Amino acid sequence: MFQESLFLSVVFIVFALAAAIQLFYYIWFYLAVYLYKHLDNNALKSPVSVIICARNESENLRNFLPAVLEQDYPDYEVIVVNDCSEDFSYDVLGRFLQQYPHLKISNVNKDPKFTHNKKFAQFIGIKAAKNDILLFTDADCQPQSGKWLEGMTSHFDGTTDFVLGYGGYLKEKGLLNKYIRYDCMTIAIQYLGMAIRGIPYMGVGRNLAYRRSIFFENKGFGDYNHVISGDDDLFVNTNAKKNNTCVEFRKDTHTRSVPSSTFKEWIAQKKRHLTTAPYYKLRDKFLLIVEPTTRSIFYTGFIVLVASLFFWQYVLIIFGLRLISQFIILALNQKRLNEPGLVGYSLFFDIFSPMINGIVYISNKLDRPRKNLWK
Repeated sequence: MFQESLFLSVVFIVFALAAAIQLFYYIWFYLAVYLYKHLDNNALKSPVSVIICARNESENLRNFLPAVLEQDYPDYEVIVVNDCSEDFSYDVLGRFLQQYPHLKISNVNKDPKFTHNKKFAQFIGIKAAKNDILLFTDADCQPQSGKWLEGMTSHFDGTTDFVLGYGGYLKEKGLLNKYIRYDCMTIAIQYLGMAIRGIPYMGVGRNLAYRRSIFFENKGFGDYNHVISGDDDLFVNTNAKKNNTCVEFRKDTHTRSVPSSTFKEWIAQKKRHLTTAPYYKLRDKFLLIVEPTTRSIFYTGFIVLVASLFFWQYVLIIFGLRLISQFIILALNQKRLNEPGLVGYSLFFDIFSPMINGIVYISNKLDRPRKNLWK
């Protein structure tokens, strides 16, 4: 009896500590996104190069590229790197070339003796750019307004080298779509909130801007050229700092991407994204591991303590405090990032997402390394 009481006492202490850490993440990092006030720098309209890498994306280019080419901005070029496409991308881009004089195409031909990942295509686009400010998105992405380019590039004053934007997914029917959007939103709240607090650790290639000069000054992708993913987050993780990074997530500056249509497709995408995690700075890895670990401990401790009726009143109060904070802060950020209909599913997704990410991460560790996959 004494041993059981001692065990439950330890569980309660650990549960309470995990709850405190969870509240810290929500109040310090995640709430910062809702509270953030963007500064208006509309006078800064420097020339910009938009870079899009595309492989077999003819349908997406046909549907989404016009929204990039028709931005309300005085001086910009759009560079599409058509990387070894075997569909109708060349024909689609050829027709757009006749309509839009600020569109440029860099074709990369397929070579059986040389395979490469997306970073090579990205490098080709950066090399071809004539402007110092670079704005990146994907072929399956659509800017949500004609002010996307202006908003994302308005922060480039004398000290800014990086602007981290928000790239969400199109809203569709089904639970999978809700989870994909929820996962994207919570990741964004984390990287945007940490950047606001002076700890920029990643950005997403669906909506990211940085200087061409800083790319070449830091030897491009450097030691991470072999990594499947990371053309966006690893470059930010290596070079972004508190004093050279801004965030931009007003609704006019969002992009929306085509979501995975099957769970298998989404898992493959998730596995590719998680290949970059081992290369993050030690500080960032620690902060990113602590949150899901304490979340799992929090829920496990809650189940054990409630089942044992051990200090159950205090357990319910602690659980309720964390749950209410979670719902309020997610609801506020859901509105800020224009992601309706997700808060009601947040408790269910919150419980299972650490397990899903853990399984995907372990699966990556067990897989053979794949160095030259593009996407």
